[in-house]
Amino acid sequence: MTEQHLDQDLDQHLDQVQHQDQGQDQPQAWTPPRFLPPGELLRRADGSRHHPGVSYATPPGYRPLKLDLWVPEGDGPHPVVVFVHGGAWALGDRGDLLPAQDTSAVIDLLLAADLAVASIDYRLSREAVFPAQLHDTKSAVRYLRHHADQLGLDSGRIAVWGESAGAYLAALLALTANRAELEGDIGVTGLDSPVVAAVGWYGIYDLAALPKPVLPLDITLPPDMGQDLIEQLLGGVADPELAVPASPVTHVTADAPPFLLIHGTADRLVPFEQSLLLEKALLTHGVEVQLLPVEDADHGLFGAPELPTLLRQTVAFLVTHLQEGSR
Repeated sequence: MTEQHLDQDLDQHLDQVQHQDQGQDQPQAWTPPRFLPPGELLRRADGSRHHPGVSYATPPGYRPLKLDLWVPEGDGPHPVVVFVHGGAWALGDRGDLLPAQDTSAVIDLLLAADLAVASIDYRLSREAVFPAQLHDTKSAVRYLRHHADQLGLDSGRIAVWGESAGAYLAALLALTANRAELEGDIGVTGLDSPVVAAVGWYGIYDLAALPKPVLPLDITLPPDMGQDLIEQLLGGVADPELAVPASPVTHVTADAPPFLLIHGTADRLVPFEQSLLLEKALLTHGVEVQLLPVEDADHGLFGAPELPTLLRQTVAFLVTHLQEGSR
């Protein structure tokens, strides 16, 4: 068969395939669900319930975002504490609560106070730039509100607690509850994400005022992770104007919920002044805020003898404001 005949046969075959396709429904691309129902339930020895690995949102093109939920014994509805982990926006996951404290001990302390707790994942800065992390945090709150009846939760009594970079996100979440343009559109939609109280442990609250971090010698980063963590969060652009709208202090209003701030005065990674700046902004707007300095404590509060007392004070603050009901 000549090359000309081969070309003619190929053209005829392609023409037949085209006509066949036109007479059939075209295959549709598969789209992952926006979120999944709570799923697996584990009963703990103390009677509390554990929902591990709940997919609260699947941003298009990204991994599913998950949370772990613990609910106290009893029908409820129980108030909820959403925990946001730290890690310089680039590390960590929902299994990391307080680095200086055993995770199970923190969970048990909250459950004993009749508080449910949801520890959440969010997209890290090496996956997506800001405001993706805020959108994820808000989506987790909307998910809990949407499934509150099913899970025995009180959708009107949700608080947030974060440490380090997680405290930054917790503060932003608390300060932007009525900002529809900042909700994002992943996961559950049609709800907002208000919280009745916020706790920040050694957090970052003013990116523009934060000196470029100089990591202590005993802190190392993965080799593929740059040390300019703020630029990485904001998209790798060294532009101070980007830091202002991304800073919690920028969003403080008189409608903000009560805040508890805890920070070591000898923090080498996030200066104590960061909590002073947020405290000042909140007080200026007449918002209830309590700042607890931890004398001579470094970032993470490792080895701080006050740690057990600080945990009890945090839980007491959460109980007080969650018992007051929805705002």
